[in-house]
Amino acid sequence: MQYKVDKALRDDSPYNAAMTREQFLFYEMRTTAKLLNDGLDKDTVTSHIVSDNLFQYPTEKSVRKMALACIRRLASMEDESLIAAIATQPSNVAKQICLYAMMRQYRLVWDFMLTVIGNKYKLLDSTFSRMDIEVFFMQLREQDDWVAAWSDTTINKVRQVLTKMLVENEYLDSTDADHLNPVLISPLLENAIREAGQEIALPAFNCLS
Repeated sequence: MQYKVDKALRDDSPYNAAMTREQFLFYEMRTTAKLLNDGLDKDTVTSHIVSDNLFQYPTEKSVRKMALACIRRLASMEDESLIAAIATQPSNVAKQICLYAMMRQYRLVWDFMLTVIGNKYKLLDSTFSRMDIEVFFMQLREQDDWVAAWSDTTINKVRQVLTKMLVENEYLDSTDADHLNPVLISPLLENAIREAGQEIALPAFNCLS
């Protein structure tokens, strides 16, 4: 009975904690994007990644799982030019696009980047601490019964992923940093976001005009 209740809560929620397994995955995303950009179809890309163990994971199952996760995340952007950019652009640009892909795939990352990070840029508030993430989850738990059912361990793992994601994209200098850096959006990503009608996402990249 409890399983049915949990499943119903999960099915009704736009949020999930799969990111605790999948994380930011820049190397894996770039590898996958390069193969897709070479014109290979999704099945061939997956087979190639698995057969050659391009991710250097310990088991074939884990490689396949993550290859499929990367393909889903890249597809969530609905923009082949951004996939090509992840494959070919300098790492700082490619990482920023990977962050956008993560936002598009995970509602939780989308909400966090807009309501916490985007709002701080709007308010010219460069302070940042663990408490900002704690407050975000407190509010999320009040709004969503599925997130409210997550264990403290799960919440802590998601918090760690979010923090590392910010460090990877130079929003934070380290996981212990107490201020946000003034990031600069790539013109390539800004144009793609505007063309997709997703301007609401721009403040997450400190783009306020």
